[in-house]
Amino acid sequence: MATLWAKEAKLNEKIQHFTTGKDRELDILLAKYDILGSLAHIIMLQTINLLTNEELKILQIELINLYHEALENKFVIENEVEDIHSQIEINLTKKLGDVGKKIHSGRSRNDQVLVDLKLFMRDKVEFIVSEIKPLFTLLQQLSETHKDVILPGYTHFQVAMPSSFGLWFGAYSESLVDDLHTLVGAYKIANKNPLGSAAGYGSSFPLNRTLTTQLLGFETLNYNVVYAQMTRGKTDIAVASALASVAYTLNKLASDVVLYVCQNFKFITFPDEVMEGSSIMPHKKNPDVFELIRAKTNKIKALPNDIMLLTTNMPSGYHRDLQIVKEYILPAFDDLALCIAMTVEMLSKVEVSKDLQKQDKYLYMFSVDRVNELVLQGVPFRDAYKYVGKEIEENQFKIPNQVSHTHEGSMGNLCTQQIKLLFENAILEFNFDYKNNAIKNLLLS
Repeated sequence: MATLWAKEAKLNEKIQHFTTGKDRELDILLAKYDILGSLAHIIMLQTINLLTNEELKILQIELINLYHEALENKFVIENEVEDIHSQIEINLTKKLGDVGKKIHSGRSRNDQVLVDLKLFMRDKVEFIVSEIKPLFTLLQQLSETHKDVILPGYTHFQVAMPSSFGLWFGAYSESLVDDLHTLVGAYKIANKNPLGSAAGYGSSFPLNRTLTTQLLGFETLNYNVVYAQMTRGKTDIAVASALASVAYTLNKLASDVVLYVCQNFKFITFPDEVMEGSSIMPHKKNPDVFELIRAKTNKIKALPNDIMLLTTNMPSGYHRDLQIVKEYILPAFDDLALCIAMTVEMLSKVEVSKDLQKQDKYLYMFSVDRVNELVLQGVPFRDAYKYVGKEIEENQFKIPNQVSHTHEGSMGNLCTQQIKLLFENAILEFNFDYKNNAIKNLLLS
């Protein structure tokens, strides 16, 4: 395998294979982002007289051609080439000669991969948000549709208090709002330009880092060049934590579903075409989809810890350990998006059970409402509690004449519109249009 920075002594092939690792495989995912970073970089190089106008023009044309190859999945990293950065420079040099060799001035592979990853993560966060939107909408629709259908509430796996399907579905829609807040925070950390930090110590060239920040649609830049390098790993942890937050919501929902579809509860059902059967038990309908969602989201929940441990005790400056982080973070977005999509697919077919409260085993979930009924009649709470306890012991307990929950967020007042407004406001915080318009303009320049 040849490298652009090869010395006279040929590197041992086993060593080279080991140190390259999965870079070639994973770098294909970064191809269009490396090209975008190069487009911004060469425009900046021309402004500081390291490229002529003519050189800039022919480099732009060829880089945009390569960009479209990447979009169409036609871009290839050759077997003898180490990574995406090398392949792009080699392609440019083959086509344009010495001009292609000029694009690396003022850069290092370190800040190249940093900017690639940040551009990648920005787009993938937007992708995850776009996948969350239909799930949120569906959960709110289900919440409103089934707001008056009683669902037994459990604590410690014991029958506790009356809930509703409206409350249950609505809880997960609001959980997604908080997930968006974590994604906003991660997006802001990723949305800072490291380009120009080079190997982590800057450059003697008079680089215009503000210009590349604007060209790439970053909100701001990582000013300190040492810290820019330190964001490798730290940014990944922040983004992984946000993905884990979404995974946490999906995981708990999936766990509920697995419980609720079993015969002992039978709170909800799904059509046969979305439930798996058993190889020997003809009566079985298994919630395999939600079990797999549960497993896959557990894997994503572990992601921040995996990256944290991988980067533990690592001093400032670049270290090759960071290469492995790509293997963790890059596939996680699509894995999470698939879990979100499958949750939407399944919940769009869910059927809820009605009149569950009429089953004898759920009689006592109204005990608190009975206590409150007495309190409203003037009985002190502790006396009412003891009175109802005695009713239960003597098998004299009866459901209150009227069960009414009216405060904000209760089953009689779901606050669906307020939760929707929180969600919409959280979406606005990302300001995806700014970076998308910048990239569009960069490709037209």
